[in-house]
Amino acid sequence: MKNIKVGIIGGAGYTAGELIRLLINHPNAEIDFVYSTSNAGNQISKIHQDLVGSLNRVFTDTVNTNVDVLFLCLGHGNSVKFLSNHTFSENTKIIDLGNDFRLEADKVFEGKTFVYGLPELNKTAIEGANYIANPGCFATAIQLGLLPLADANFLQNDVHINAVTGATGAGTSLSATTHYTWRDNNFSYYKPFTHQHLGEINQSVKQLQDNFASEINFMPNRGNFSRGIFATLYTKFEGSVDDAKNLYQNFYDSAKFTFISDDFLHLKQVVNTNKCLVHLHKHEGKLLITSIIDNLLKGASGQAVQNMNLMFGLEETTGLHLKGTYF
Repeated sequence: MKNIKVGIIGGAGYTAGELIRLLINHPNAEIDFVYSTSNAGNQISKIHQDLVGSLNRVFTDTVNTNVDVLFLCLGHGNSVKFLSNHTFSENTKIIDLGNDFRLEADKVFEGKTFVYGLPELNKTAIEGANYIANPGCFATAIQLGLLPLADANFLQNDVHINAVTGATGAGTSLSATTHYTWRDNNFSYYKPFTHQHLGEINQSVKQLQDNFASEINFMPNRGNFSRGIFATLYTKFEGSVDDAKNLYQNFYDSAKFTFISDDFLHLKQVVNTNKCLVHLHKHEGKLLITSIIDNLLKGASGQAVQNMNLMFGLEETTGLHLKGTYF
């Protein structure tokens, strides 16, 4: 297949940096431009310093409206603004890494219908889509922990979730809670029970189990590490742990990046990969599900490339055979 010409909008952020790193090593992709109004004319490797020696390109403040695929790596709410001011070819596919088009109420924009881009849930629809709403990072980890239960109609009780994300989950803009002196040797929660990813989580659960009427109680936490999400979820479950394992293994039998582990999990197993690992543990009447991902890869840019591969008829894993930073 010929090279896919790629445009990246919002090129100075963490997700764009990871996307560039993946695409310059992708056998079927060619970066056409990286758009950043605040860095136009500057070397990309001055901002994304892991690319020194790998990419000799500059940011631009102009766009090529005829690229094959456009990745939007903008702050939440800014994709609508950008697309309202820029018209691209009808042949240009769009993958939005923000939350502008994830919910059913928001999925149609100027005649474009965005498909929710969780491959383990919507693979067939993604393969035929021109516009993708890439899932949120917390939402990805949590949904991959819950969807097998929903598919079997087993979510009949409240779900309790405690999940920790690394500092990169907050983006590159500085705030009181991203400074090193605050983050180091520290731990805190934020947005208790109200996190914005709950909308898409509930939406996907109800896509598989339309009678779901219980509460998903989500407590997001900030960890004092750079990247990764470690999520623990529990709910009532009448079967054995082996019943649960069979359920999950069957659901993810054809999944390319989601795997069930017999062993307790830790973040270094997935950092710098596009994997999601899931572990199951039964205690009395409760099933404990642990789900871990790299928030910048399976939770953002890696999943975006996975979606690009599906949209263009490529092998799903192309360009995503990544070595984790285990030690």
